[in-house]
Amino acid sequence: MAIGFYRTDRFLGMDSPWHEADWIYFGIPMDFTASFQPGSRFGPVRVRESSYAIETYSWSQQRDLAQIAVHDAGDLELPFGNVPKSLEQIKRAADEILAQGKRFFGLGGEHLVTLPLVEAVLKQYPDLVVVHWDAHADLRDEYLGERFSHATVLRRVAEKLSPGHLYQFGIRSGTAQEAEFAEQHTRLYPEKVWEPLSAVLSELRGRPVYVTIDIDVIDPAFMPGTGTPEPGGITSQEALAALRLLAQLNVVSMDLVEAMPQADLSQRSGVLAAKMVREALLAAGIP
Repeated sequence: MAIGFYRTDRFLGMDSPWHEADWIYFGIPMDFTASFQPGSRFGPVRVRESSYAIETYSWSQQRDLAQIAVHDAGDLELPFGNVPKSLEQIKRAADEILAQGKRFFGLGGEHLVTLPLVEAVLKQYPDLVVVHWDAHADLRDEYLGERFSHATVLRRVAEKLSPGHLYQFGIRSGTAQEAEFAEQHTRLYPEKVWEPLSAVLSELRGRPVYVTIDIDVIDPAFMPGTGTPEPGGITSQEALAALRLLAQLNVVSMDLVEAMPQADLSQRSGVLAAKMVREALLAAGIP
């Protein structure tokens, strides 16, 4: 492979060979622009470890990961601290996966990793719609003088999409300037996910959809293992139910970011993140 991955324990049930896989799962261990608590670079490894606490079978969806051809490629090898080069390598990895007719699930890492992933998908789907779940709007034009940050990532994404193609759910934190930008350029639904997502499914069906989920959309009572916890979020039950709605959409690839299970001694954060990965793949990955 031309992509630089290093081997780790495999996520439970993701044991299809690369050449047979429809989905490639890989970790993106980058947290170089973290503004509060760093450590999400360890998220991919910790979520894999936590996956062994769950079943491959989803009780609610009555589906099993064995029904999907998923290959866990390991984690990308990234140059520590070098943001531009890391973004370039992430995009190259996504490009290669897509060029082989496969879809990917990227596990971060900080939210900035979403930008090169979306850039890669946009080349194949110019009319792409991005569905974004998050506690934070991430629409700042710059943060501490930097235009490329986990606090600016969805602003950069919005600039690349067609107008109105960014749908944001669960947002409960941001600046007045971000609120103004969202009103003019995005479809923003504050505080909730399942209800507004259900309401717009008819708009999204049949369109190519990229899903990016910042795990801090979930209240820290359920998900304390994240770098920028924000009180007042959705429950884990709502998050899992909303993931199942993806079965009604044409999800062309997705990511889950900002997981930091090692900050949670109870280990519930890692288990919840692993279960979200499973539910998302089962919903989006089986016709």
